[in-house]
Order: sequence, then structure tokens, then C-alpha cells
Amino acid sequence: MDIRIRELTAEDEFEGIEVDGSFIVDSVLVLTLEDRRIGYAVEEVARYTKRYADEPDAETEDTGYAGYIGNPDQVMYLACMDNRIAGQILLRKNWNGYAYVEDIKVDPAYRRYGAGRRLIEQAENWARAGGMPGIMLETQNNNVRACKFYESCGFVLGGFDSCLYKGLDKQSNEIALYWYLIFD
Repeated sequence: MDIRIRELTAEDEFEGIEVDGSFIVDSVLVLTLEDRRIGYAVEEVARYTKRYADEPDAETEDTGYAGYIGNPDQVMYLACMDNRIAGQILLRKNWNGYAYVEDIKVDPAYRRYGAGRRLIEQAENWARAGGMPGIMLETQNNNVRACKFYESCGFVLGGFDSCLYKGLDKQSNEIALYWYLIFD
């Protein structure tokens, strides 16, 4: 399949660009820390599908995607396949100078064709052009496929937070993982 990556423009119909970001959970990363290096093992868990609420993200709630158009400090790219939007990545310049991936998702029907990797490559191009030292992002320890994907793209696990998701659900066992692609 041919994958085309393009920047979101004012001509886009914002309502039509939502991508299904659900994923299958069948394992979790169990973290280890040795000599200041974070490692992990993969542990199987009962299988379920993780879906996010259909509410807008805090970052896009006030301005919608329009805030990403023509803004030098944030951008949205779309992955197009078969004349459909197959994926998207939202980036912004973070306070620490890194490019921060606010969101990346590829529709389940278009996964494993390279759209995610092309979106990460585009993010790298944007960050390098902006003189940023690298890219950072956060995901959960129960999104093992995403973690393995980021690792395959050269990201390293730089930190974790076992309390972040407890603000949404005090019983949550999800651990936020912070991944970094640091440029040379």
C-alpha cells in the first residue's frame, strides 16, 4: 500500500480525521531498574481491548486541530492510504526542547503497513528542522506493541511514573512510560 504523509491544512474537514486508537492488551511490561538503566520483562495478562474516551484531549479541547495549522511550535501530520486517513501524529515543542508526541495512532485496519514508522520519521524530520535534541513521548506499560514499536524506531526508555493514571482511577495499575529518541 502506498502511504502518503501530509501536514494538516486549513482545507481539511476536522470532523473526518479521527482515527481509531484502540489497541489489544494481552501483556504488560514489568519494569526493572539496575545501574540506572530501566529494563523490562513482558508478562501475559487476560486479553482485552483498550479504548480511550471519545472526548477531546485537553490539548485540543479549546482550539480543536486548528491550533496545529501554521503554528511553528506544534504540528499535526496525517498518514493517508487508499484515499483515507489511516493515522495521525500530533507534535509540539516541549518545555525541555524536545519534540513531544502528544498523540500518535494508526487505525487498526492500516496497522503493520508502515504508516506508524512513516509518522515517526516525519516527526524526526520536523524535530531536526526545528533544532530540537530529540523526540519524547509517553505511553503505558499495557501497550506492549507500541512500546516494542518505539524501541524498534530507536527510542529508549528514559523514565516511568506509577502514579500518573491513578488520577483517573485510584485502582489503576497502569504505569506511564517515557520514551526518548535522542539525536546525535
